[in-house]
Amino acid sequence: MAQPLAKKDDDRDDEAEYSPFTGIEKGAVLQEARVFNDPQLDPRRCSQVITKLLYLLNQGETFTKVEATEVFFAVTKLFQSKDIGLRRMVYLIIKELSPSADEVIIVTSSLMKDMNSKSDMYRANAIRVLCRITDGTLLTQIERYLKQAIVDKNPVVASAALVSGIHLLQTNPEIVKRWSNEVQEAVQSRAALVQFHALALLHQIRQNDRLAVSKLVTSLTRGTVRSPLAQCLLIRYTSQVIRESGQNTQTGERPFYDFLESCLRHKAEMVIFEAARAITELSGVTSRELTPAITVLQLFLSSSKPVLRFAAVRTLNKVAMTHPMAVTNCNIDMESLISDQNRSIATLAITTLLKTGNESSVDRLMKQITNFMSDIADEFKIVVVEAIRSLCLKFPLKYRTLMNFLSNILREEGGFEYKKAIVDSIVILIRDIPDAKESGLFHLCEFIEDCEFTYLSSQILHFLGNEGPKTSDPSKYIRYIYNRVILENATVRANAVSTLAKFGAVVDSLKPRIFVLLRRCLFDSDDEVRDRATLYLNTLGGDGSVGETDKDVKDFLFGSLDVPLANLETSLKNYEPSEEPFDIDAVPKEVKSQPLAEKKAPGKKPTGLDAPPIVPTSTIDAYEKLLSSIPEFSGFGQLFKSSAPVELTEPETEYSVNVVKHIYDENVVFQFNCTNTIPEQLLENVTVLMDATEAEEFSEVASKPLRSLPYDSPGQTFVAFEKPVGSPAVGKFSNMLKFIVKEVDTSTGEAEEDGVEDEYQLEDLEVVHADYMLKVGVSNFRNAWESMGPDNERVDEYGLGVRESLAEAVNAVINILGLQPCEGTEVVPSNSRSHSCLLSGVYIGNVKVLVRLSFGIDGPKQVAMKLAVRSEDQAVSDAIHEIIASG
Repeated sequence: MAQPLAKKDDDRDDEAEYSPFTGIEKGAVLQEARVFNDPQLDPRRCSQVITKLLYLLNQGETFTKVEATEVFFAVTKLFQSKDIGLRRMVYLIIKELSPSADEVIIVTSSLMKDMNSKSDMYRANAIRVLCRITDGTLLTQIERYLKQAIVDKNPVVASAALVSGIHLLQTNPEIVKRWSNEVQEAVQSRAALVQFHALALLHQIRQNDRLAVSKLVTSLTRGTVRSPLAQCLLIRYTSQVIRESGQNTQTGERPFYDFLESCLRHKAEMVIFEAARAITELSGVTSRELTPAITVLQLFLSSSKPVLRFAAVRTLNKVAMTHPMAVTNCNIDMESLISDQNRSIATLAITTLLKTGNESSVDRLMKQITNFMSDIADEFKIVVVEAIRSLCLKFPLKYRTLMNFLSNILREEGGFEYKKAIVDSIVILIRDIPDAKESGLFHLCEFIEDCEFTYLSSQILHFLGNEGPKTSDPSKYIRYIYNRVILENATVRANAVSTLAKFGAVVDSLKPRIFVLLRRCLFDSDDEVRDRATLYLNTLGGDGSVGETDKDVKDFLFGSLDVPLANLETSLKNYEPSEEPFDIDAVPKEVKSQPLAEKKAPGKKPTGLDAPPIVPTSTIDAYEKLLSSIPEFSGFGQLFKSSAPVELTEPETEYSVNVVKHIYDENVVFQFNCTNTIPEQLLENVTVLMDATEAEEFSEVASKPLRSLPYDSPGQTFVAFEKPVGSPAVGKFSNMLKFIVKEVDTSTGEAEEDGVEDEYQLEDLEVVHADYMLKVGVSNFRNAWESMGPDNERVDEYGLGVRESLAEAVNAVINILGLQPCEGTEVVPSNSRSHSCLLSGVYIGNVKVLVRLSFGIDGPKQVAMKLAVRSEDQAVSDAIHEIIASG
């Protein structure tokens, strides 16, 4: 019996079988391309071969110069054919092959003939191809034809010329700018697409002239634009002008707002939505201005078109971040979208409701979301979880309902990122809502019983060790922790041992029980588990020896590791057993990614520290070894910090120079990494003359010239300055590269004996406050902050002036202070009106510093900041505030 043919849609997994291009190879297609040379051309077959060539090019297949040239010349013979379909394919392949300047001449005459053809299809395509492959010389020859095409009666030809102008503006702007009159005329066209392309090109021509753009918007907002596409563009350009002009300070009115509001009554849905979105994104938008936009978006929520529902709910979701009360009128409509077949729309509706809902609606929302969660993918679930976390922080009294919901979905099926988002949310709620600690920890303990992710189990155990001992009944968590020692893999077992030790260190009543459990761990099959158990028994005194003091134990178990793990590993590997114990204070506190930062010359293979190192070593070690080997600098003491390289020359100049700043307690050493990129020259006695006129606290004490700098071989010259002890001296230096230049015979490689003194001006160099700060993170900021204590704390508030956004203000402060952002707090959510940022580091003199920043931004974009600093020295806390006050 004959089997029925399977339809394409019957099995999506087999879709690849239906592709006509499956298995095609470049070599076979190039052989097929010989049909272009046949005396009797077969248009259908030629079109099929061109289609395959286009497929290969778009899949990233590269053609050699010879292959591309052969195909190009073969394709040019197809201009003989009068077949319209084949001619269109010829245009496409010529555009994709991008022939070189000497090859373009072959097709220029054919394309120019088509550009003046009576067939509009030929004219439009010929214009697009010519503008794609031509250079400036040929463009001036065809400019007259292009101007005529812009105002052509046929919209296809006019659009082709305008789109070509948009592309040409990137390479030949001066020529395209001469077409302004013709483009201005095309803006008045009745053809929708022509008006759209003409407006886009006219704006690009004038975009660097704010006054010209403002005049363009003013003239067009009077109602001369008919095309909905062009109207959408005009709305965007109007929004740009509004952002740049701001509000009228006397009347408080916003220019062009009336135009945006009038667009809300346009007959085209795309224009209505574009206007509504533009109004919601206005800087400092008021509730009165928002109301009409919210109203039309609310109508879109009940549209039969999924794209309109999605656009509306997505925009309302963004508005809810800054103006939640303005969106509350849409809540009933959005609740109906929770059951929408489009899961993206449903997810956005739920997250918006979670942002705009009140405390009384939380329980009802949770019931609706429970049924919804099983129907969506993990990526949408993560968005919902993050929204629930924000809602719980907004209404802390509802923590039981929300915590139970998070606990229930934590036990359901899901991937790693989804489970991690839930665990992170529970941890944040425990930290920020004290009443939620007991139930939250219990939910986490239940989860690790069945958790399949080693990382999450380890993170939960680490958190449990920090928070569990502080609860009213710590003993109830011991069973869950010890079960991990029995049932889990070695990594989790080792973390469980550490968690048990933390309970034993804090809760005296649990010590005997902890000792028994730790002794059982001594018989574990894994080395690390046994080593940890032995260490903690010794530390806590559970092996019969005298234990450490309570303070030492807690510092060891709960203190944050203030050195990078890579540096600690390197120092431990280099440590040789001796009577001197290992000193963790001697471990460098900063790691850089670019050793010595020698700039490579073009074409040169990496050498020295730029090449993959045979023995892994941290950059700070490499710098310290280099500097200590130079007698002039060997007495400067221990290196505190080495900066990232700072470029002092432009790219592609004859000499390439960058500088690394090495900071000591009493000195600063500038290491200039130099590269000679001229083969015909040898540089000798290379030095950098530094003028410290604008750096009065510095005085030069030593320098080390570079004896010889051959072509393409990096070298270093050094200059050292003295500064006040422990002081964060700042200043600007002007720099001049001085050397003796000798001519080199490139055939023999020998240099002339006599040279000429020469000099080369370098960019100015600054030493700033951030140079005296090491970026050192802490694993648990809250614990570190509490253990630091308020003794040396200083809190003050500052006005940061007008800023484009809150993110800009946060980044500016981080860069000025040079500290390490903690726990991802450097990332500012879009449209956020307030933000908190946590920073940590080490100040010169090895003084630990912790900083809490609280930012707020108002309507006119004025940013205020509260700065709280804790450190081991009051003078350092004051110095951090002085940096901000002076910056």
